Amino acid sequence: MAAATPHPAQAPATAPANAPALVLIGHGMVGQRYLEALAELGATATHRITVLCEEPRPAYDRVHLTSYFSGSTPEDLSLTPASFMAEHGIALHLDDPAERIDREARTVTSRSGQVFPYDVLVLATGSYPFVPPVPGKDAPGCFVYRTIEDLLAIEEYAKTRTTGAVVGGGLLGLEAAGALKGLGLATRVVEFAPRLMPVQVDEGGGAALLRTIEDMGLTVHTGVGTQEVLTGTDGSVSGMKLSDGSSVDTDLVVFSAGVRPRDQLARESGLAIGERGGISVDARCRTSDPYVYAIGECALACDGRVYGLVAPGYEMAETAAADLLGREKEFTGADLSTKLKLLGVDVASFGDAHGATAGSLDVVYSDSRSGVYKKVVVSAEGVLLGGVLVGDADSYGLLRPLTGSVPPVTPEQLVLPAGAGAPVALGPASLPDGAVICSCHNVTKKAITAHSTVPEVKKCTKAGTGCGSCLKVIGQLMPPAADKGLCDCFPYTRAELYEIVRTLRVTSYEKLLDSHGREEARGGEGCEVCKPTVGSIIASLAPTLGASGYVLDGEQAALQDTNDHFLANLQRNGSYSVVPRIPGGEITPDKLIVIGEVARDFGLYTKITGGQRIDLFGAAIDQLPLIWARLVEAGFESGHAYGKALRTVKSCVGQTWCRYGVQDSVRMAIDLELRYRGLRAPHKLKSAVSGCARECAEAQSKDFGIIATASGWNLYVGGNGGATPRHADLLAQDLSDAELVRLIDRFLMFYIRTADRLERTSTWLDRLEGGLDHLRDVIVRDSLGLCAELESLMADHVAHYRDEWAETLDDPERLRRFVSFVNAPGAPDPSVKFVPERGQVKPDLTVLTLEPLGGTR
Repeated sequence: MAAATPHPAQAPATAPANAPALVLIGHGMVGQRYLEALAELGATATHRITVLCEEPRPAYDRVHLTSYFSGSTPEDLSLTPASFMAEHGIALHLDDPAERIDREARTVTSRSGQVFPYDVLVLATGSYPFVPPVPGKDAPGCFVYRTIEDLLAIEEYAKTRTTGAVVGGGLLGLEAAGALKGLGLATRVVEFAPRLMPVQVDEGGGAALLRTIEDMGLTVHTGVGTQEVLTGTDGSVSGMKLSDGSSVDTDLVVFSAGVRPRDQLARESGLAIGERGGISVDARCRTSDPYVYAIGECALACDGRVYGLVAPGYEMAETAAADLLGREKEFTGADLSTKLKLLGVDVASFGDAHGATAGSLDVVYSDSRSGVYKKVVVSAEGVLLGGVLVGDADSYGLLRPLTGSVPPVTPEQLVLPAGAGAPVALGPASLPDGAVICSCHNVTKKAITAHSTVPEVKKCTKAGTGCGSCLKVIGQLMPPAADKGLCDCFPYTRAELYEIVRTLRVTSYEKLLDSHGREEARGGEGCEVCKPTVGSIIASLAPTLGASGYVLDGEQAALQDTNDHFLANLQRNGSYSVVPRIPGGEITPDKLIVIGEVARDFGLYTKITGGQRIDLFGAAIDQLPLIWARLVEAGFESGHAYGKALRTVKSCVGQTWCRYGVQDSVRMAIDLELRYRGLRAPHKLKSAVSGCARECAEAQSKDFGIIATASGWNLYVGGNGGATPRHADLLAQDLSDAELVRLIDRFLMFYIRTADRLERTSTWLDRLEGGLDHLRDVIVRDSLGLCAELESLMADHVAHYRDEWAETLDDPERLRRFVSFVNAPGAPDPSVKFVPERGQVKPDLTVLTLEPLGGTR
């Protein structure tokens, strides 16, 4: 058999030829961390190091494995810098796993037949997926979900299949389910436990997670097991028989029912193995052989646990490296806290998440409508013991380090969302210096605050380079930058630039840069931060400044983001989506027919959105004007889904149709959407109007939301239903129509005037000094004397609004930009392809494209 070729980056070893030989078996995440720890301690200069890797590529980030299906490449997830092996004289043998250990001779034989002598042996062989011993488990169409090669095989098989099932509803199982769904398969999850993620979340958290995942279109079976994988006449998977006697159809099965330690090599060599598996190690990660260490998922730690998380594996790697050099360090157990995003849902658990401590008490907040569940477990004395967070895990980075102490606020304040209770004065400053902020690399607050920037923290402490859940807290711990300028081009904030543009009536980015940019930036071209920001400011003030409000005129065109360049949303395959405005969600049958005909004639995918509009996907650049022409002729206009502007004002049917309605919510929603359409802002704006307190339009999750009362309208502001949900705050009650519109005018223009770049109203309101009370003083009580000016700015916008689609169609010069290839107008882009799915089309994408690595097998 041909010998495996060492990694191309290998260089002559820096250690002397007679230096002790160290062999590392396994090059996963923990194995790479061990090598890094050796390098940090200087051991690469004192030991000749050889690594035997089973996979055909160096260590990669297995925690984020699923991101391959969203476009990441192997290089993106690689944990091994190209020069690392060469710099430290490490010989890395890819695709050449160890097959036999001779402890008496102290040698390791690899699959290629090479024999490697060792003075020190380190086992980092990881774990293997557990596949239940059910009939049919080896049939074509059965897979595990562990490596890049597994994903490649699943992706290839799924191309000709329509349904898939995942056995196991834990962390990796839900990731696998998300991957199958992303591949276009109708997907179901089968979990033997009574709830999803039974190890991490409790019954309430599991229920919230279940509701959210089922809302995404996945089918979930809990409390049942897989008894048999059924096969068709060709021997491939056709279904599954479950333990409750039912059967389900499926073309593909992914087993994700847990993992087991890979201890076979150690077992065959006579090392001590735990009763239920795992290589037994002491507190210094030494096995029963003093010349052999074991680290990571293959090791049974001295506390009797096999740890399947990356953070304990890293700590074991650091412990074994320290012991090699005679340093004092022990691994006696680890924190099992975890935070991750599954199918787009934030899930976290920390400490005693299940309340197993005697006398512990639960404090729970649950909002089934928004899929948010939060629980903290406290002792009778108020000590925070643990918790579960589902749907909103934003506070995980603060709560986990506080575990074991009495928080500076009440337990109720730890779980209530902003706007639903007294403001929570809890931030990173409240954490003690010894609090561990990064559990992956065991980095404390004190170690982090010794640095002044996040990149510096990452480089010097490795904090934030693991799972990434601590990055937000790290950023909050950094001292405020002395220079608060927008970017390297301007020394001013966005709010300050807004005032400069408004006061001096600046209508050109070039003039603003040359007059108010940093000295070194003047006369230059600017950057991708300030150009769209200034473009948005000028667009929002265009009527007042006397500038063109059309964002693609002259210099303005060069300032816009990708979507604004073509007045449409760029999609993942290079095509665009078209979203006509449907004010208040109200549409006539004739207009509905026009949308259907346009979609049919241009072969577009249609989708009804959560904003009560219809999206048309799959348009080529040169088709956009043709599509707009049909829509504009029928009375439609741009929905501005592509811009940082007002998106929609949703509504329920209100008192016109609903027996509970107390006001005409549809009329109000239409009036507001037509008033604020096209309004450029620091970020997108969403609104809704509910006709009664039953809140069917979900107004309290919007930037500005309106709820009808018997006496008028209640106005809520600063809500957000996105990645960081926030209930809106009540600004004013029982307003007349005129009072409501006047307050919204003031609110929006004050936000546009003072917010930072890409700052949603929810974040802006939380950051605003004085918060809601200050906002109420400014726009209700006119404490700063600005209200007349804010109203005037809005009146200018309303009076000068023009539909961007119609303006484009009326100007042949503007139409010239809408071609796929400037040098070949009319030629379609050959890379934009589609395949049929459920009677429509979807992008024809190559999910994974992997280049072969160097070396021979």
